Amino acid sequence: MIETAKEPPTLPAPIRRKPHTYAWQAWIWLMPALILVLTFFIYPLLNTIWISFYNKDSTTFVGLRNYQRIFTNPELLEILRNNVLWLVLATLLTVGLGLVLAVLVDRIKVESIVKSALFVPMAISFVAAGVIWRFVYAYAPPNRTQIGLLNGILAVFHIPPQVWLINTTINNFALIAVYTWMWTGFCVVILSAALKGIPDDILEAARIDGAGRFSLFWRIMVPMIQPTIAVVLTTMVISILKIFDVVYVMTGGDYHTNVIALDFYQELFNNNNYGLASALAVVLLVTIIPVMYINVRRARAEEALQ
Repeated sequence: MIETAKEPPTLPAPIRRKPHTYAWQAWIWLMPALILVLTFFIYPLLNTIWISFYNKDSTTFVGLRNYQRIFTNPELLEILRNNVLWLVLATLLTVGLGLVLAVLVDRIKVESIVKSALFVPMAISFVAAGVIWRFVYAYAPPNRTQIGLLNGILAVFHIPPQVWLINTTINNFALIAVYTWMWTGFCVVILSAALKGIPDDILEAARIDGAGRFSLFWRIMVPMIQPTIAVVLTTMVISILKIFDVVYVMTGGDYHTNVIALDFYQELFNNNNYGLASALAVVLLVTIIPVMYINVRRARAEEALQ
């Protein structure tokens, strides 16, 4: 008896939805987030830019007068110079010290203890750090007991006390030192994690080829963790451009220590100058955008290479 092969049962054809159906579903799910972005980011941004072209109480259109004042007024030019000083020096100190310390503590017995001690300042708010360092920099006349740590050390060596936060020659550097103390630990932890991602066989091969410690650091380690260094640099630059708390708590922007973010606050809440305050905010935004753009382009280029 010959058996005939039965045809396999046919499955019902899947229902194909039109592409625009999925598009509408995606927009529906994205709508709450888009509404929040438009309400709390896009609208305030556009409104700030619009107000920057008006006078103090936003009643008269003045064009670019607020921006002209920022780049011609001696006090505001000094504020811009202070921000440049912060940007250059604080970035170099935090990232540079962070990288050096990350290499030095890498793979030592007390590595975790050292990194924890360096990271502790990050757990303190900038306001609290400012209060702590005001005691460190505290000044008393030479004939009185010095309660400030630094002036107390100077008194031991019979050196006259210094007015660290009033002396215009050193006060900006004293404030940058506080910021460096707070953020170096963050850089150490991030860069140390990147260093641990370097394969040991590459380092051993470089040592066998005769690479010294400096060559190993500069020609092997730094290039291999360059993406992480770029991320840390971007984080530091954005943080430094927005610096406010330390300056506000320690000097209030007096004695030639004012910065853009603090002057924005003073113009807005103390002087009620909405036009100039908005212009300062726009200048701060314009300085941050290129940093973000460069970082995004770098990240996309790395993804394309991978």
